[in-house]
Amino acid sequence: MTARDDRDIEDLIEQVRAAKAAVADAGREAAVASQHEAGKLTARERIDYLCDEGTFDELGQLASPAPTTPETVDWEREDAPADGVVTGIGDVDGRPVALIATDFTVKGGSIGHTGGRKMDRVSDLALERGYPLVMLHDGGGHRIQEGLDARPFARGDAGFANKQETMSGWVPQVSAMMGPGFAAATNFAALSDFVPMVEGTSTMGVAGPSLVEAALGVDMTKQELGGAGVQTTETGMADLACESDEDCLDAIESFLSYLPRNAEASPPTVEDWDPPSDAAVDGLTEVMPADRTKGYDIYEIVTGIVDRDSFFELKPTYGRNIVTGFARMAGRPVGVVANNPRSKAGTIDTAASDKASHFVSMCDAFGLPIVTLVDVPGILPGPDSEQDGIARHCAKLPFELNRATVPKCNVVLRRGYGFGYVAMGGGRSTDNDLTVVWPTAELAAMGIEGAVDIAYRRKIQEADDPEAAREAMIAEFTDRTNAIRATEHVGVDEVIEPDETRGRIVRALERAEDHADDWPPKKHSINPI
Repeated sequence: MTARDDRDIEDLIEQVRAAKAAVADAGREAAVASQHEAGKLTARERIDYLCDEGTFDELGQLASPAPTTPETVDWEREDAPADGVVTGIGDVDGRPVALIATDFTVKGGSIGHTGGRKMDRVSDLALERGYPLVMLHDGGGHRIQEGLDARPFARGDAGFANKQETMSGWVPQVSAMMGPGFAAATNFAALSDFVPMVEGTSTMGVAGPSLVEAALGVDMTKQELGGAGVQTTETGMADLACESDEDCLDAIESFLSYLPRNAEASPPTVEDWDPPSDAAVDGLTEVMPADRTKGYDIYEIVTGIVDRDSFFELKPTYGRNIVTGFARMAGRPVGVVANNPRSKAGTIDTAASDKASHFVSMCDAFGLPIVTLVDVPGILPGPDSEQDGIARHCAKLPFELNRATVPKCNVVLRRGYGFGYVAMGGGRSTDNDLTVVWPTAELAAMGIEGAVDIAYRRKIQEADDPEAAREAMIAEFTDRTNAIRATEHVGVDEVIEPDETRGRIVRALERAEDHADDWPPKKHSINPI
């Protein structure tokens, strides 16, 4: 090789370096400053924050637009650096993750044809190699200027949903809303397992305010239409509202820490775990009020059962009458589903059904045992609830619990009434590895007072002292619905003291294994939606 050849190679290397520098953050100071002024990290800063240092390998950094319409025919790389989407593979807590981050500083974070091909490439790797897929959304969906052409659109540029469905239950999928997320980003989020949003800067919805006003004449701000408050509390589309980009990325890391890389791997266990404090365990015997009509803090019970500081709640502000979240027990990830007596008395409504059933399905897909903590007065009745479709929705949770093949442990804390008891997997209504009740448990077809008033109305009215007769009946049936009687026909395994709960669950999970039935021979059950 001659000296001239050496210089030619060096020149080529410098050309590549210069091209990469031009599209990197360091080469786009004005764009970076604009993003920071909006209170946001850049796409690459977000990836660097999330990934272990030095592990991110970008794919398609030098990609350039592939315009097809007359307006965009002269676009070059400098018009759309990396075509507005940063993609690649990096490690999060030592495990590989496929990453897609839209870049709001490039044409508003819109996705062009080339950007779509980059997304296809990295999602193909996630699918084939079993990597979790993390999407960091900050943009306006499909790039309109490139979308007004049937030729490229018809070939399947909109087919990412097909790929997401194939990945569903195979690898964890995350869609983080870190800026504008109307249209395409919302569609991706709807098929994802975890959707955090950044308060104040992110939005989500099938269409933005301009389109809504043009189509319906309704004038709303972006935050009113699809801000974090709306999507986490009112619709349940998002799982968590985060104060900043960093908090959002921390939440993604926490979420992934409970799940395996893919469905063939085991959930990651933690060797260095702490049991709940003595005070938390002792408090289990004190948290339940003597008056069974009063509420209590269900989080105190969760804290007294799971590993210390391990509870990671999903959808905390949506469907508050039921609590769902990941935790660890003796270092092993589990999913917790618990009725919340401080919200609608823990009654199951459509929101609670949808929230809990989706969570159970995710736990089962990724091999997390399920712990259900039951204090449920039943299914929410009334005309509003019926119009919401409660009769159909309330079947979703028992459907998913019975379809699940992971170990399941059921603890009845207090009330287990009617179909609510069945929906929460009480007794033999699902194949539990452990089903126990606390001494405070009451199991019956419905609430005792209501049942007495309906079934014995005439007898009470005809009594010399109707009120005394009613109270005597309530007392009699209360004695017949208690925890000890619940065990007499082996409907449950045992009555346990509150401070025994953690030990019984941990030992049951250590002894249990996943199971899968091959009878009857069918493709799958049909979801009650």
